[in-house]
Amino acid sequence: MKKLILFFSVLISVSCYCQNDREYESFIQLLKSNAIPDKNDLTVYRLLDDFYEQVLQADNGELNEDIPLRIEQLFSDENTKNLHIFNMFMAYQQHISHTAGLGVNPDSKFQVRLMTDLENEIKAIYGKVPVIIKIYKAEAFNSNRQYEEYSILLAQSLSEFPDSIPLKVYSYLDTNDERIKADLLKNHSNHWMVKDYLIK
Repeated sequence: MKKLILFFSVLISVSCYCQNDREYESFIQLLKSNAIPDKNDLTVYRLLDDFYEQVLQADNGELNEDIPLRIEQLFSDENTKNLHIFNMFMAYQQHISHTAGLGVNPDSKFQVRLMTDLENEIKAIYGKVPVIIKIYKAEAFNSNRQYEEYSILLAQSLSEFPDSIPLKVYSYLDTNDERIKADLLKNHSNHWMVKDYLIK
């Protein structure tokens, strides 16, 4: 557990100071240090999918108790495969959480760069990218005012993951498509994002 707490402390402190290319590259190398890539080990990929199902897809948007335990297991096993992918994912999570806690805007350029690198790393190992990464990358584009890239990614991702409620919500907010709105209100009116964005 101490190892996990120390890791998150490092993530917060370093991610807040990636002001130039060299600092960012050093940060990524830190996250990738001691990586053991393995395309056949789906432990991290499944964890990302389950994280998505519980936090983004479920109506209440809350993690079950099993996720923190599985994360702790990842960090306690020195032979964990593809841990660098989860390190990059958690760096994004920690950056967003930390800046929100301080009441400041996240570094949108850092967000876009990190999510792009993470997407490429996952694709290189697994040959496919989980929906949560597509959603976070879309959020990063939006945060960085890359609205065209945001719209294109949403459309492509919703085509690939047509049952994703977060993608439907963002797509509706982006396009005002009444068909998406009708679907959200009919089938997902209790979802936390539908409520938070006051879709009525």
